[in-house]
Amino acid sequence: MATIITMPRLSDTMTEGTVATWLKKVGDKISEGDILAEIETDKATMEFESFNEGTLLHIGIPAGETAPVDSLLAIIGNEGEDISALLAGGAAPAAEAPKAEAAPAAETKTETAAPAKGATELPKGVVVVTMPRLSDTMTEGTVASWLKKVGDTVAEGDILAEIETDKATMEFESFNAGTLLYIGIQEGNTAPVDSLLAIIGPAGTDVSGISANYTAGGAASAPATEEVKAAPAAEKATETVAETSNGGRILASPLAKKIASDKGIQLTQVKGSGENGRIVKSDIENFTPAAAQAPAATVTAAAKSPEAAPAAAPKVFVPAGEVFTEEIKNSQMRKIIAKRLAESLFTAPHYNLVIEVSMDEAMGARATINTVPDTKVSFNDMVIKACALALKKHPKINSQWKEDAIIINHHVNIGVAVAVEDGLVVPVLKFTDAMSLSQIGASVRDLAGRAKNKKLGPQEMEGSTFTVSNLGMFGITEFNSIINQPNSAILSVGAIVEKPVVKNGQIVVGNTMMLSLACDHRTIDGATGAQFLQTLKQYIESPVTMLA
Repeated sequence: MATIITMPRLSDTMTEGTVATWLKKVGDKISEGDILAEIETDKATMEFESFNEGTLLHIGIPAGETAPVDSLLAIIGNEGEDISALLAGGAAPAAEAPKAEAAPAAETKTETAAPAKGATELPKGVVVVTMPRLSDTMTEGTVASWLKKVGDTVAEGDILAEIETDKATMEFESFNAGTLLYIGIQEGNTAPVDSLLAIIGPAGTDVSGISANYTAGGAASAPATEEVKAAPAAEKATETVAETSNGGRILASPLAKKIASDKGIQLTQVKGSGENGRIVKSDIENFTPAAAQAPAATVTAAAKSPEAAPAAAPKVFVPAGEVFTEEIKNSQMRKIIAKRLAESLFTAPHYNLVIEVSMDEAMGARATINTVPDTKVSFNDMVIKACALALKKHPKINSQWKEDAIIINHHVNIGVAVAVEDGLVVPVLKFTDAMSLSQIGASVRDLAGRAKNKKLGPQEMEGSTFTVSNLGMFGITEFNSIINQPNSAILSVGAIVEKPVVKNGQIVVGNTMMLSLACDHRTIDGATGAQFLQTLKQYIESPVTMLA
């Protein structure tokens, strides 16, 4: 049976997309996981994978054209299958769920989902909301918490739920107004992208038939159900997010978030004037950097370092003399970490190069820099800056492997590994070579703090060309990291150690640090990696050369 593929929402702010190029043509055989097209969003150009197998029967948006999210992108089915009925029903610009008949349904948010055979049309005004794809690599999501309950009135822009992806926990906004009639995935449950998440429509509408018959990609939706309750008194639809704030979650209207993102303003620095401290449009427009208070720039001691220590687990009582085990459910983040690092280690031939660096001059330079008011630079910031400059001199280190070519990146985006409670995230410093030491320091502290609070967006963790991982603050003197693909190399930074060293034929006390470079031998030869480390060593041992 043919399946309609709609324009995906590849970022949380994406409303339309442009097909940059089609990598398949009509008549081509499609396997699950094949790249169908490259789609340009409001943030980046991303590869769009197929979640279906079959033959590409129709292309709905030619290369170079732009269309709203959920527009008909393509149809995949059996070779020679008649899709005239689907084309007649899917020609509207808004997405429509394919039926067994040709009749289109009311507005539905779906990519590969369709109601089960025999299902009737959706009642007027009813909208099916499916598990969104909030990052380019997300295949399933976990509902961390519901911020609305069945029977609540939902306004466009309200936060429905917090969804845990493979990269972060993100707020999911409603694009529809009405009453929340049904919840398909309960808190803590995981489901594939496009599974039935919720149903929104007029109060009192019977949606039991929809929830019973709905399928996602041919699989039954989550079995969890709730009775549809009568809607409470209608709440006023305001610009602000009508939720309470617990655990440090920032309340801000969608418009305020968009303006803040465009202007590069951190919401943590803005004081909200709306109800319960909500940040609204006027707060962003009237914000000036001088208004930022000191607490907004402060992060916890655990978040000050790039590899901050995760929160300590609560103590568990273990009876003496008894076998006692504890099972912890794997989070989406932990599953993806396991998958990607295994793929990296077993597909990329790793080798490691180690070099010892004198830190005496770097320590003196850092002490001088930090005497400047409102300036705080760490040794890791100095290493990041040195890496950025060294990568410009040795671009082969700043590369990516593809089966038919090696991609040399002439821009430098350095990922900084940050430990969080559930695992590890790698926020990215874009165009690091153009940043000053103080800018790098401020950016790393900001990203690390927001990583701890799960406030990083997917776009802030994409596009790295090289990675730095630092365990020196834990007293680790030397270690080897696994490459963060598609990067070709990752630098492991150890602790600064005071020990006897030989200088000018004399044994004196010196401060040294071990650096280990893990390289992908497909792209980086040993001599190339060694030359990069020599340049890096020169920059770190004589920080003044980074100003040249």
